Amino acid sequence: MSGLDPRIHAYDDTGRLAETALLGRLDHSFTFIDPAPAWTGAARLGLHARPDVASPQVTEALPGEALEVVVRRADGWAWLRTRADGYLGFARAEALRAQAPTGARTVTALRGHVYAQPSIKSAVVAELCLGAQVPLTGEVITEHGRRWQATEQGWVQAVCFAPLPDADPAALALRFVGTPYVWGGRSAWGLDCSGLAQLVFGAFRRALPRDADQQQAALGAVDFARRGDLAFFPGHVGIMLGEQQMVHANATWMGVSVETLGEGEYGRKLQGELLGFGRWEA
Repeated sequence: MSGLDPRIHAYDDTGRLAETALLGRLDHSFTFIDPAPAWTGAARLGLHARPDVASPQVTEALPGEALEVVVRRADGWAWLRTRADGYLGFARAEALRAQAPTGARTVTALRGHVYAQPSIKSAVVAELCLGAQVPLTGEVITEHGRRWQATEQGWVQAVCFAPLPDADPAALALRFVGTPYVWGGRSAWGLDCSGLAQLVFGAFRRALPRDADQQQAALGAVDFARRGDLAFFPGHVGIMLGEQQMVHANATWMGVSVETLGEGEYGRKLQGELLGFGRWEA
Protein backbone atom coordinates (compact mmCIF):
# COMPACT_ATOMS: atom_id res chain seq x y z
CA MET A 1 0.00 0.00 0.00
CA SER A 2 1.49 3.30 -1.11
CA GLY A 3 2.68 5.47 1.75
CA LEU A 4 1.90 2.91 4.46
CA ASP A 5 4.55 1.25 6.61
CA PRO A 6 3.50 -2.22 7.81
CA ARG A 7 5.69 -1.79 10.89
CA ILE A 8 3.41 0.94 12.24
CA HIS A 9 0.24 0.95 10.10
CA ALA A 10 -2.14 -1.87 11.02
CA TYR A 11 -3.69 -3.32 7.89
CA ASP A 12 -4.10 -6.91 6.72
CA ASP A 13 -4.39 -7.01 2.95
CA THR A 14 -5.30 -10.71 2.92
CA GLY A 15 -7.97 -10.57 5.62
CA ARG A 16 -9.04 -7.04 4.56
CA LEU A 17 -8.83 -5.72 8.12
CA ALA A 18 -7.40 -2.35 9.13
CA GLU A 19 -7.36 0.01 12.08
CA THR A 20 -9.77 2.94 11.96
CA ALA A 21 -6.85 5.40 11.84
CA LEU A 22 -6.45 4.34 8.20
CA LEU A 23 -9.97 5.36 7.17
CA GLY A 24 -9.64 7.42 4.00
CA ARG A 25 -6.28 5.90 3.17
CA LEU A 26 -7.66 2.45 2.34
CA ASP A 27 -10.72 1.55 0.26
CA HIS A 28 -14.00 0.30 1.68
CA SER A 29 -13.25 -3.33 0.93
CA PHE A 30 -11.51 -3.24 4.33
CA THR A 31 -13.30 -3.77 7.63
CA PHE A 32 -12.08 -1.06 9.99
CA ILE A 33 -11.60 -1.82 13.68
CA ASP A 34 -10.73 0.20 16.78
CA PRO A 35 -7.65 -1.07 18.65
CA ALA A 36 -8.28 -1.79 22.35
CA PRO A 37 -5.93 -0.76 25.16
CA ALA A 38 -3.88 -3.40 26.94
CA TRP A 39 -0.67 -3.64 28.93
CA THR A 40 2.19 -6.08 29.14
CA GLY A 41 2.02 -8.38 32.15
CA ALA A 42 4.78 -9.00 34.67
CA ALA A 43 7.28 -10.42 32.17
CA ARG A 44 8.96 -9.10 29.02
CA LEU A 45 6.89 -9.88 25.96
CA GLY A 46 8.39 -10.68 22.56
CA LEU A 47 6.38 -9.44 19.57
CA HIS A 48 6.79 -11.66 16.52
CA ALA A 49 6.58 -11.06 12.79
CA ARG A 50 3.84 -13.69 12.52
CA PRO A 51 1.56 -15.53 14.97
CA ASP A 52 4.16 -18.24 15.40
CA VAL A 53 6.79 -18.54 18.15
CA ALA A 54 9.32 -19.67 15.54
CA SER A 55 8.96 -16.44 13.56
CA PRO A 56 11.44 -13.59 14.16
CA GLN A 57 11.00 -11.34 17.17
CA VAL A 58 10.49 -7.84 15.78
CA THR A 59 10.43 -5.96 19.08
CA GLU A 60 9.92 -6.50 22.78
CA ALA A 61 7.41 -4.97 25.17
CA LEU A 62 8.70 -4.33 28.68
CA PRO A 63 6.72 -5.27 31.81
CA GLY A 64 3.80 -2.90 32.36
CA GLU A 65 4.22 -1.24 28.95
CA ALA A 66 1.14 0.26 27.30
CA LEU A 67 -0.10 -1.58 24.21
CA GLU A 68 -2.96 -1.60 21.72
CA VAL A 69 -4.62 -4.81 20.60
CA VAL A 70 -5.69 -4.60 16.97
CA VAL A 71 -7.09 -8.14 16.72
CA ARG A 72 -7.48 -11.00 19.20
CA ARG A 73 -7.29 -14.16 17.15
CA ALA A 74 -9.15 -17.40 17.80
CA ASP A 75 -5.84 -19.27 18.05
CA GLY A 76 -4.82 -17.33 21.19
CA TRP A 77 -2.55 -14.85 19.44
CA ALA A 78 -3.04 -11.09 19.43
CA TRP A 79 -1.99 -8.62 16.76
CA LEU A 80 -0.87 -5.60 18.76
CA ARG A 81 1.39 -2.58 18.93
CA THR A 82 3.55 -0.93 21.53
CA ARG A 83 1.84 2.40 22.13
CA ALA A 84 4.96 4.50 22.74
CA ASP A 85 6.43 3.92 19.28
CA GLY A 86 3.47 2.41 17.38
CA TYR A 87 5.37 -0.76 16.46
CA LEU A 88 3.31 -3.80 15.45
CA GLY A 89 3.77 -7.51 16.08
CA PHE A 90 2.11 -10.69 17.31
CA ALA A 91 2.13 -12.09 20.84
CA ARG A 92 0.18 -14.58 22.91
CA ALA A 93 -2.94 -12.92 24.29
CA GLU A 94 -2.67 -14.58 27.71
CA ALA A 95 0.46 -12.52 28.40
CA LEU A 96 -1.56 -9.27 28.35
CA ARG A 97 -3.37 -7.44 31.13
CA ALA A 98 -6.53 -5.45 30.54
CA GLN A 99 -5.85 -2.71 33.10
CA ALA A 100 -2.91 -0.38 33.57
CA PRO A 101 -0.64 -1.33 36.46
CA THR A 102 -1.56 0.89 39.41
CA GLY A 103 0.98 2.41 41.76
CA ALA A 104 3.77 1.50 39.35
CA ARG A 105 7.37 2.64 39.65
CA THR A 106 9.84 2.67 36.78
CA VAL A 107 12.87 0.42 37.13
CA THR A 108 16.13 2.34 36.72
CA ALA A 109 18.51 -0.57 37.33
CA LEU A 110 19.78 -2.23 34.16
CA ARG A 111 18.71 -5.63 35.49
CA GLY A 112 17.20 -6.89 38.72
CA HIS A 113 15.00 -9.51 40.33
CA VAL A 114 11.80 -9.88 42.28
CA TYR A 115 12.17 -12.10 45.35
CA ALA A 116 9.58 -14.26 47.08
CA GLN A 117 10.50 -12.68 50.44
CA PRO A 118 12.38 -9.51 51.47
CA SER A 119 15.72 -11.31 51.60
CA ILE A 120 18.53 -11.82 49.10
CA LYS A 121 18.51 -15.52 50.10
CA SER A 122 14.88 -15.86 49.07
CA ALA A 123 13.78 -17.47 45.81
CA VAL A 124 13.86 -15.31 42.66
CA VAL A 125 10.37 -15.19 41.15
CA ALA A 126 10.77 -12.69 38.27
CA GLU A 127 13.25 -10.57 36.33
CA LEU A 128 13.33 -6.78 36.13
CA CYS A 129 14.87 -4.49 33.53
CA LEU A 130 15.44 -0.80 32.92
CA GLY A 131 12.17 0.85 31.90
CA ALA A 132 9.84 -1.79 33.33
CA GLN A 133 6.76 -0.57 35.19
CA VAL A 134 6.42 -2.44 38.50
CA PRO A 135 3.20 -2.07 40.55
CA LEU A 136 3.98 -1.51 44.24
CA THR A 137 1.61 -2.41 47.06
CA GLY A 138 2.94 0.19 49.50
CA GLU A 139 4.49 -2.14 52.08
CA VAL A 140 8.15 -1.43 52.88
CA ILE A 141 10.52 -3.54 55.00
CA THR A 142 14.12 -2.85 56.03
CA GLU A 143 16.32 -5.94 56.31
CA HIS A 144 20.04 -5.72 57.19
CA GLY A 145 20.00 -2.09 56.08
CA ARG A 146 18.36 -2.94 52.77
CA ARG A 147 15.05 -1.30 51.92
CA TRP A 148 12.57 -3.67 50.27
CA GLN A 149 9.33 -2.72 48.55
CA ALA A 150 6.42 -5.10 48.06
CA THR A 151 5.09 -5.60 44.53
CA GLU A 152 2.30 -7.63 42.97
CA GLN A 153 4.75 -10.49 42.45
CA GLY A 154 7.03 -10.29 45.47
CA TRP A 155 9.75 -8.08 46.90
CA VAL A 156 12.17 -5.70 45.16
CA GLN A 157 15.06 -3.78 46.67
CA ALA A 158 14.33 -0.05 46.52
CA VAL A 159 17.73 0.60 44.92
CA CYS A 160 16.22 -0.74 41.67
CA PHE A 161 14.12 2.45 41.53
CA ALA A 162 16.88 4.93 42.46
CA PRO A 163 17.07 8.03 40.20
CA LEU A 164 19.52 7.85 37.31
CA PRO A 165 22.64 9.88 38.13
CA ASP A 166 22.49 12.28 35.17
CA ALA A 167 20.73 12.87 31.86
CA ASP A 168 23.46 11.44 29.65
CA PRO A 169 22.28 8.70 27.25
CA ALA A 170 25.89 7.98 26.21
CA ALA A 171 26.93 7.26 29.80
CA LEU A 172 23.92 5.02 30.28
CA ALA A 173 24.68 3.19 27.01
CA LEU A 174 28.21 2.47 28.26
CA ARG A 175 26.75 0.59 31.21
CA PHE A 176 25.31 -1.90 28.70
CA VAL A 177 28.73 -2.97 27.39
CA GLY A 178 28.81 -6.78 27.39
CA THR A 179 25.01 -7.13 27.21
CA PRO A 180 24.10 -9.92 24.76
CA TYR A 181 22.86 -9.04 21.29
CA VAL A 182 19.27 -10.18 20.69
CA TRP A 183 17.35 -9.33 17.52
CA GLY A 184 14.28 -7.31 18.49
CA GLY A 185 15.37 -7.07 22.14
CA ARG A 186 14.83 -3.95 24.22
CA SER A 187 16.20 -4.83 27.65
CA ALA A 188 19.50 -5.34 29.44
CA TRP A 189 18.89 -9.08 29.22
CA GLY A 190 19.46 -8.77 25.46
CA LEU A 191 18.87 -6.10 22.81
CA ASP A 192 19.63 -4.93 19.29
CA CYS A 193 21.21 -1.71 18.04
CA SER A 194 18.10 0.43 17.73
CA GLY A 195 16.68 -1.10 20.91
CA LEU A 196 19.71 0.16 22.82
CA ALA A 197 19.38 3.66 21.36
CA GLN A 198 15.65 3.79 22.05
CA LEU A 199 16.05 2.46 25.60
CA VAL A 200 18.79 4.81 26.77
CA PHE A 201 17.18 7.91 25.27
CA GLY A 202 13.77 6.86 26.59
CA ALA A 203 15.19 6.63 30.11
CA PHE A 204 15.50 10.43 29.96
CA ARG A 205 12.11 10.94 28.27
CA ARG A 206 13.63 11.51 24.84
CA ALA A 207 11.39 9.51 22.54
CA LEU A 208 12.86 7.66 19.57
CA PRO A 209 11.13 5.38 17.05
CA ARG A 210 11.94 1.66 17.07
CA ASP A 211 14.15 0.97 14.03
CA ALA A 212 17.41 2.57 12.90
CA ASP A 213 15.98 4.01 9.66
CA GLN A 214 13.02 5.48 11.58
CA GLN A 215 15.40 7.01 14.12
CA GLN A 216 17.49 8.57 11.36
CA ALA A 217 14.38 10.08 9.77
CA ALA A 218 13.24 11.47 13.15
CA LEU A 219 16.48 13.24 14.08
CA GLY A 220 18.11 16.32 12.70
CA ALA A 221 21.16 15.49 10.58
CA VAL A 222 24.52 16.96 11.64
CA ASP A 223 27.86 16.96 9.83
CA PHE A 224 30.11 16.20 12.80
CA ALA A 225 29.40 14.03 15.83
CA ARG A 226 29.48 15.00 19.45
CA ARG A 227 28.72 12.94 22.55
CA GLY A 228 25.16 11.63 22.53
CA ASP A 229 24.62 11.87 18.77
CA LEU A 230 23.53 8.79 16.85
CA ALA A 231 25.62 7.35 14.02
CA PHE A 232 23.70 5.65 11.22
CA PHE A 233 24.70 2.83 8.89
CA PRO A 234 22.63 0.59 6.59
CA GLY A 235 20.29 -1.16 9.04
CA HIS A 236 22.39 -0.15 12.03
CA VAL A 237 22.80 2.61 14.63
CA GLY A 238 25.26 3.47 17.39
CA ILE A 239 25.55 6.10 20.12
CA MET A 240 28.55 8.40 19.81
CA LEU A 241 30.84 8.93 22.82
CA GLY A 242 32.71 11.72 21.04
CA GLU A 243 33.82 12.54 17.53
CA GLN A 244 34.96 9.00 16.61
CA GLN A 245 34.16 6.54 19.41
CA MET A 246 30.81 4.77 19.48
CA VAL A 247 28.94 2.28 21.67
CA HIS A 248 26.54 -0.07 19.91
CA ALA A 249 24.79 -3.43 20.11
CA ASN A 250 26.02 -5.55 17.24
CA ALA A 251 25.92 -9.07 15.85
CA THR A 252 29.63 -8.99 14.96
CA TRP A 253 30.60 -9.36 18.64
CA MET A 254 27.10 -10.59 19.63
CA GLY A 255 26.92 -7.95 22.31
CA VAL A 256 27.25 -4.29 23.17
CA SER A 257 30.76 -3.02 22.47
CA VAL A 258 32.73 0.17 21.90
CA GLU A 259 34.29 0.88 18.49
CA THR A 260 36.37 3.72 17.09
CA LEU A 261 35.33 4.67 13.57
CA GLY A 262 38.20 4.13 11.18
CA GLU A 263 40.32 2.04 13.57
CA GLY A 264 40.78 -1.72 13.27
CA GLU A 265 39.06 -3.99 10.77
CA TYR A 266 35.56 -3.46 12.17
CA GLY A 267 36.06 0.25 12.75
CA ARG A 268 37.20 0.74 9.16
CA LYS A 269 34.19 -1.22 7.90
CA LEU A 270 31.86 0.98 9.93
CA GLN A 271 33.56 4.17 8.73
CA GLY A 272 33.10 3.05 5.13
CA GLU A 273 29.40 2.37 5.65
CA LEU A 274 28.63 5.51 7.68
CA LEU A 275 25.48 7.27 6.41
CA GLY A 276 25.71 10.24 8.75
CA PHE A 277 24.92 11.47 12.24
CA GLY A 278 21.69 12.52 13.90
CA ARG A 279 21.11 14.72 16.94
CA TRP A 280 18.16 14.58 19.29
CA GLU A 281 16.89 18.13 19.82
CA ALA A 282 14.30 19.11 22.42
